[in-house]
Amino acid sequence: MNNTVSGFSKLSKEEKINWIAKAYFSNPLEAVVLLKNYWNTDTKIQQLHDEFIENTITNFYLPLGVAPNFLINGKHYTIPMVIEESSVVAAAAKSAKFWATRGGFKTTVLNTEKIGQVHFIYEGDVVKLEKFFTATKNKFFTETESITKNMQKRGGGILDIELRDKTHLIENYFQLHATFETKDSMGANFINSCLEQFSKTLKEEALLYELFSDEEKNIHVVMSILSNYVPNCVVRAEVSCKIEELGEKKIENPHDFAEKFVRAVRIAEVEPFRAVTHNKGIMNGIDAVVLATGNDFRAVEAGIHAYASRNGHYSSLSHAKIEDGIFYFWIEIPLALGTVGGLTSLHPLVKFSLEMLEKPNANELMQIVAVAGLAQNFAALRSLTTTGIQEGHMKMHLNNIINQFEASHEERHLIKTHFKTNAISHAAVVDFIENLRK
Repeated sequence: MNNTVSGFSKLSKEEKINWIAKAYFSNPLEAVVLLKNYWNTDTKIQQLHDEFIENTITNFYLPLGVAPNFLINGKHYTIPMVIEESSVVAAAAKSAKFWATRGGFKTTVLNTEKIGQVHFIYEGDVVKLEKFFTATKNKFFTETESITKNMQKRGGGILDIELRDKTHLIENYFQLHATFETKDSMGANFINSCLEQFSKTLKEEALLYELFSDEEKNIHVVMSILSNYVPNCVVRAEVSCKIEELGEKKIENPHDFAEKFVRAVRIAEVEPFRAVTHNKGIMNGIDAVVLATGNDFRAVEAGIHAYASRNGHYSSLSHAKIEDGIFYFWIEIPLALGTVGGLTSLHPLVKFSLEMLEKPNANELMQIVAVAGLAQNFAALRSLTTTGIQEGHMKMHLNNIINQFEASHEERHLIKTHFKTNAISHAAVVDFIENLRK
């Protein structure tokens, strides 16, 4: 069957759905009904969702959960989390409760600088290019004034522009490397608009520069784009307490626990295979809050993982130590987030999440997100170094297995009763259900 289509984007939503249903499904009517079951009954909300992206056919739902009892810099928060993975929200909430009675989380924004670059090819004398840049630098600022005016009123704007020689990497390759402050917006559109103007100014001024030969005047701009690697837009989150205060039901010997915990973090610092999974757990917390607040989790992921490799090998994002009888656990991560613009003013549940967080500014949101990552990591490492991670995870995962087999109310009760005292695995649950149904 030939499943190619011409002019798909011009079809109505109904026509797109009907084409997909007929082209790919043995029961087209069933496929159409499924897609329409996920439409929002409020036509205004549905239209809003339809217009977020192109070729929308339905909505893809993920759960929005909340983790209460977070004490951050002396203030209590209930944190929204959008994620499908079992036990993540429960683990975050458990960590929040644990640390709320031990002083809570402390956070500091270390810097908020963002980066954009104009990548270009220049075939000529480097000394001339440097002189040209020095003579022209001020024009990059003046010719973007119409773009930066409103941002400057909010205390942001272009911080600096550098010429960077990258010819040791690629022949004739140079950059305009610019730093920005975008205040409460993530700033992607603002930065990219500035960069495109830099590119235009660069080419126009090169044609007028008297010291350049005809060949040198012909600067080739490859692309102008922000970077999602923001090593100078960093937030720190930490917890600490006396070692003996770590004691609880599953931590009978706080000193042994603290030493084992620090050793587990150290392994993630030196062993990339462990570091990837270790950091993935941190991102469970971070991505969930980034999604709930309408931010770009792909950009956050890319920037954070690059940061984890900044010293030449991939390493843990979190760190721990014992010093003078005190247990310390902390994280420093780059986070470029916004609380204005984008989905923050459009998506009703994003607005709900931000209001529940008491309408934080970008710096405050950075701190909340970092805390969610640290809390998630603490929960995972506490499980790994005590009971093991599967016990809690599989209890949460049991519902997913039960739902997969469409268990009745009576079956659900029998399954849950049985696995209160028996080890949970997918195979064990399947065997129990099959035996139950015989």
